[in-house]
Amino acid sequence: MADIQQLEQAVCALLAETLRVDPVEVTPETEFGDLPQWDSMGHMEVMVSLEKAYGVDINADTITDLVSVKAITAHIEELGHD
Repeated sequence: MADIQQLEQAVCALLAETLRVDPVEVTPETEFGDLPQWDSMGHMEVMVSLEKAYGVDINADTITDLVSVKAITAHIEELGHD
């Protein structure tokens, strides 16, 4: 399994691609609302991308919990995906 920093970087890259922003704009500290593109609609796109890339279950709890790069990374790590 990739280490946590590699996973964090992969999550940052996924968010940048999904939200169509420059990858330098997404850091491990990025949270929902930090970028204009990461609004409620953007968040749904991020959830769909995570589901496709990592098999993350999308439900009401997931949508409200995964609101930062760190939370997303921790969730994927917890599920045991790389």
